[in-house]
Amino acid sequence: MIRRPFVAPLATCLVFAQGAGAADDLSYDVHLSAVERTAQEAARVIAITAPTYDFTTPEPFETNQGGAATVPARADEDAFSRPSASLTQEQELTFTLGRAMFKKLWVSSPSSTKASDGLGPLYNARSCLRCHVNNGRGHPPGQGGEASVSMFLRISVPASPDAPMSEIETYLAERDGEAATPLTRPDPTYGSQLQTFAIQGHAAEGRMAVQYEDISVSLAGGETVTLRAPSYNVEGAAYGALSPDALVSPRVANPMIGLGLLEAIPAADILAHADPDDADGDGISGRPQIVWSAAHERPVLGRFGWKAGNPAVEAQSAAAFSSDIGLSTPLAPNAAGDCTAMQQACVTAEHGDGDVRGTEVDQAGLDLVSFYAANLAVPARRDVDEPEVLRGKALFYESGCAACHVPKYVTARLEDAQDAPQSFQLIWPYTDLLLHDMGDGLADGRPEGRATGREWRTPPLWGIGLTAQVSGHTYLLHDGRARSVLEAVLWHGGEAQAARDAVVQMPKTDRDALLRFLDSL
Repeated sequence: MIRRPFVAPLATCLVFAQGAGAADDLSYDVHLSAVERTAQEAARVIAITAPTYDFTTPEPFETNQGGAATVPARADEDAFSRPSASLTQEQELTFTLGRAMFKKLWVSSPSSTKASDGLGPLYNARSCLRCHVNNGRGHPPGQGGEASVSMFLRISVPASPDAPMSEIETYLAERDGEAATPLTRPDPTYGSQLQTFAIQGHAAEGRMAVQYEDISVSLAGGETVTLRAPSYNVEGAAYGALSPDALVSPRVANPMIGLGLLEAIPAADILAHADPDDADGDGISGRPQIVWSAAHERPVLGRFGWKAGNPAVEAQSAAAFSSDIGLSTPLAPNAAGDCTAMQQACVTAEHGDGDVRGTEVDQAGLDLVSFYAANLAVPARRDVDEPEVLRGKALFYESGCAACHVPKYVTARLEDAQDAPQSFQLIWPYTDLLLHDMGDGLADGRPEGRATGREWRTPPLWGIGLTAQVSGHTYLLHDGRARSVLEAVLWHGGEAQAARDAVVQMPKTDRDALLRFLDSL
């Protein structure tokens, strides 16, 4: 029996979006230029995004994972570094300028290079590319010959009962009632993220240390796989001990491809897959993360980050500039980045804002980086018509993987010219962008917005088969504990337990076919 992910008609999607707690006239979308679909377009979308029953041949357009923006797959480390195929010549120039900003090495203030100063004083990397090497996936410390540049520790503490609430916290408290996720606040000394580097004259906050314990898992057919269960600690804490009730969560940098396409998926189409009370009884829930959009000053759907904590590419870029590099932007204007009141030397240090840029990264610079990030192309699928790949695809559906890793969507029709590469495209990201309880094994114990300490956003799978050639490793999951796709699957629990068990019980030939299919994405 093939287990199919639920796909609702568009009209049902819109009703669901309103029933999920949106205000009467409130859209959870960030793309205000989206054009409402006609009845004919809605019917076409329903037909083409319906899950397939036929696994004897590839589906139409399945090779082009990123729609018209798809580029041919390369066999080198630059497979994730190409611009969307549908960019105009003028947009390609903007993309090139954005790439220069993405690669720029920032320096401390004061500096004669006024367009590049403002680093830190505490930071995790000097450039965006240092975390997203080749626009690919990060790795744990000690892997690839580097320190924890592409992986960091998020930190928070439980909020006191009388702590004032932000706009989004108030909204979610009213919306979710007693089911609202407990509130957290940044650590009073170390802020929301451990900064492992500092400019001259300042001390880095500390080092992230990780230790692993081996866990053996037996598979059908006599195969045994050894998993690594990590534990984390902060060594050399330079500003005193963390709060005794501090909650830490490791995060590796995510791949950069296809972000603009994910942003262009209509919120209603994502909400249609949510089933927070498991009304259909399949064991799969899925909840939308709702976050505050500083750009639009309203609640919107979270899509980016391991717990979907950011709604848009621009917001994600601004958050990374602030927390990772210590740079201010119009959306995150604090020149001291993640420094706290307990780190006065950092707060009062000379920063790079206040010159002609205004903030250390001005709106023009933020726009360039956001455009670059939104238009990094998704490579084409490989071997889609190979019999073993088609068999693996059938097993992907049969085992229930497609219930969360939803294969395909059609993006919104967008009016703005700069959004043309993402407009009305059939895409294959293999994600529902929803939060799922992944069980005790993957729990970090740290709530974030609506996400509990056991919930994670379903990561897109497109490009996963190119991880080794792009990033030089195959470390997967939020903390890189999995050294292969199979190990990542075996860590699935909670809502994904049944799918994980199905993979464990498969004959080796079927398991190999499933992995071959995933390698083709």
